[in-house]
Amino acid sequence: MSLLDEVERLDEFRWRIPRRVREGMRVPGVVFASRQLLEQAALDGALEQVVNVAYLPGIVGASLAMPDIHWGYGFPIGGVAAMDRADGVVSPGGVGYDISCGVRLVRSCLQQSEVKARIHELAQELARVIPKGLGAKGRLGLNRRELEDVLRHGAPRLIAGGIGWEEDLEYIEEQGAHRGADPGKVSERAFERGAGQVGTLGSGNHFLEVQAVQEVYDQEAARGFGLFEGQVVVMIHSGSRGLGHQVATDYIKIMDRVVQRKHISLPDRQLVCAPVESSEGSDYLAAMACAANFALCNREAMTHFARQAFSSVFGRSPQELGMSLLYDVSHNLAKPERHEVEGRERDVVVHRKGATRAFAPGRPEVPAAYRHLGQPVLIPGDMGRYSFVLTGLESGMVRSFGSTCHGAGRRMSRHQAKRTVHGEELKRRLQEQGIVVMAGRMQELSEEAPEAYKDVEEIVEVCEGAGLSKRVARLKPMAVLKG
Repeated sequence: MSLLDEVERLDEFRWRIPRRVREGMRVPGVVFASRQLLEQAALDGALEQVVNVAYLPGIVGASLAMPDIHWGYGFPIGGVAAMDRADGVVSPGGVGYDISCGVRLVRSCLQQSEVKARIHELAQELARVIPKGLGAKGRLGLNRRELEDVLRHGAPRLIAGGIGWEEDLEYIEEQGAHRGADPGKVSERAFERGAGQVGTLGSGNHFLEVQAVQEVYDQEAARGFGLFEGQVVVMIHSGSRGLGHQVATDYIKIMDRVVQRKHISLPDRQLVCAPVESSEGSDYLAAMACAANFALCNREAMTHFARQAFSSVFGRSPQELGMSLLYDVSHNLAKPERHEVEGRERDVVVHRKGATRAFAPGRPEVPAAYRHLGQPVLIPGDMGRYSFVLTGLESGMVRSFGSTCHGAGRRMSRHQAKRTVHGEELKRRLQEQGIVVMAGRMQELSEEAPEAYKDVEEIVEVCEGAGLSKRVARLKPMAVLKG
């Protein structure tokens, strides 16, 4: 009998993998998906990874998977798991290599009609001021001491130096600085790889898009978020670049030794972990916070450069153009949080890998201006269709530790996409749709073809149907910058 045959349907959008499926599971698995998305997850092995995560010491509630689930390192991408802080573990595979990869959305007062006439000029200026691609170097030229300050203090330190706006901090997760960051827990190799990369877009699925608000679903929330139909906005999706990748690499090796020394039984060696309260667990969380601060600064710097580009093209200051930050949220983190589990409040470390925090109205972590609406959730789609702004729901706090999807989710591997789509042909096709594309390498552009991804509208409909988040607005790409 296949694993898919063992899955129990809870309702239209929730599926349970019972503990009886595998001896050693500490909790059941719960997958938020349509039947079609569930079957796709079974095909690439992601459901097996949901089961594997359920073996981790200290896991509470359930091993969860969002509808954009697909196979990843250790945890599935789209995996969520909460570990008890007292007797649970932290696992780098539950965060991923691109620590604090995330999304931010910058508003403007510009209308789609006035930007459309100058979209080519704007795209070229954005490409000029924002370095992109695998080996891209940034324009800030931070020295070692300045980089250490960025890792320890996050976006406030960058803004104090004139990069970004003070008011941005209110609308960045953790107010732009993750607590507990200690650069002393970051290796020299990680410093070397991160040097010069603050303010760079990177490659792969990272992007900067100029978008237009195409449709509003919730007028009250849209007004509260400062969104209106026809409005031009900027979405930035990037992470911690080489520094975060190296932090993950370093601590996976360290925790492999912990697993062997403590005889922790795991179904997959990619789930290496250490007790949250151990020295290795604490060190990882301190280094992860540094990488997260790096990622926040990276997106803040790109916001600064994007504002300059808009100002240059439209001849008005960024303030006159209304280029304020709506929100910035990460989707690759392990975060100490407090949640209700089986009827009582518990301190846990929530691993979200390819999953976005989506806190409900009233939570103190939500910016005061949005607290009556819930936390903004930013969900990028593929570059040929659309992206979404959502908001968190109270039901999601109980069902998913306040988590929802993070994007469309791949349905084709990068290699398969490159074999299927030619970069130049894809660029022409997108331009025929009115989408300007600025890409460093056509080969990498083909990896990100729209057909390589699931339909993000189906993903967010599942999240809404499952009570994790609700739609506020849909955004349509006008111009795309890719590495």
